[in-house]
Amino acid sequence: MRPENLKSKIFLDGGDPGETKELIDLIGFVDGQTTNPSLISKNPEARERIARGDKFTEQEILHFYKGVVNNLYGMIPQGSISIEVYSDSTTTAEQMFAQGKEMFQWIPNAHIKYPTTSAGLAAAELSIRAGMKVNMTLVFQQQQAAAIYSATRGANKGDVFVYPFVGRLDDRGENGMELIANIIKMYRNGDGHVEVLTASVRTYDHLLYALQLGSDIITAPFKALKEWGEKGLPVSGNDYVYSSGNLKAIPYIELDLSRKWQEFDNRHALTDSGLEKFAADWNSLIK
Repeated sequence: MRPENLKSKIFLDGGDPGETKELIDLIGFVDGQTTNPSLISKNPEARERIARGDKFTEQEILHFYKGVVNNLYGMIPQGSISIEVYSDSTTTAEQMFAQGKEMFQWIPNAHIKYPTTSAGLAAAELSIRAGMKVNMTLVFQQQQAAAIYSATRGANKGDVFVYPFVGRLDDRGENGMELIANIIKMYRNGDGHVEVLTASVRTYDHLLYALQLGSDIITAPFKALKEWGEKGLPVSGNDYVYSSGNLKAIPYIELDLSRKWQEFDNRHALTDSGLEKFAADWNSLIK
């Protein structure tokens, strides 16, 4: 069952409702789930169909995604389910927003995932004005988090998530967990409307350190959460020390959150490559 001293919400990162059920049975709760095109492409039913050489039409894959999301909603009705729009480097803000509006109607507890690009930030701004909830993904640097805060100003707490990728920064020799610490520190100067959702959690130590830092939400794959459950759901205290090894430090930057989002540099090479990968995985499912 949920530890009494657990303040962070715990989300499962995945596209397989079978894993969701297994995790709930193991640890007794899940506060939400994050999905994306790559995770949906790994869904067992989707993989089985592709293995038969039977790809989806665009309409069929959206119907399949909607079915997965509704299945998850049935298991986590009080939590949040993040649904990601299809986008590549040419997708406009208007196109993302149109997709997001449709997906937002799929279930009552949706957060729509947009990439943290100029088009994605503009789509998020439109979405907040329309009363939608958003999860801004592919975040790899502090200025992107500042832009998200600015683009969604006026939203209520719980309506906006910032989704920094820890593991992918670690992969290129940077201490991804420092980005989490830096964003949490920066947001202390704000109104609290954006919640930090630690993502791309690769290890048990990533999870423990995110708990210690006070990340609002942590999303992790089944394997990491299963290990946490098997170890008794420990919640790290002030005595926990995260070892970053030889990873390069990510320095904190003083940023003015009152600035317009267009004034922040939202570019990052990993955002671009991540967008390409999500698009490629989605397109691999389509005839």
